[in-house]
Amino acid sequence: MSADAVVAGAIKDVANSVAAGVVDLSTGMLLAVKTTESHPQSVLDLLAAASKEMFEGDMVQQIERIFKKTRGETGDEHYFKELIVSSKNLLHVFCRLKSKESVVLCVVARASANLGMTVNKTRELAAGATL
Repeated sequence: MSADAVVAGAIKDVANSVAAGVVDLSTGMLLAVKTTESHPQSVLDLLAAASKEMFEGDMVQQIERIFKKTRGETGDEHYFKELIVSSKNLLHVFCRLKSKESVVLCVVARASANLGMTVNKTRELAAGATL
């Protein structure tokens, strides 16, 4: 499945979605993006860098190590699997792909979207996506 197909599926399947993107954290690259409304190019340009910072910034990695140690986890798997960011008008859900933890699916929906349904559908898409 291509990154473009994952993004198209997210736009189609997540109710009230206005944008979706796939970010490769290992390279810091935006692999695919699609919007249904106008989003400033400057925001799209920063999506990959912001995703990398949120998931793999120094402080986040330190917190992950502490949580894993406290819970007796020893594997290489990342502790944080998803992040949810809400703003006045939008809801952003970032999920690591189950098949490749270094790749993140980001889905943006209107703030009026049902949070549980948006998160659940994004999780399903991230769990089933293979790149």
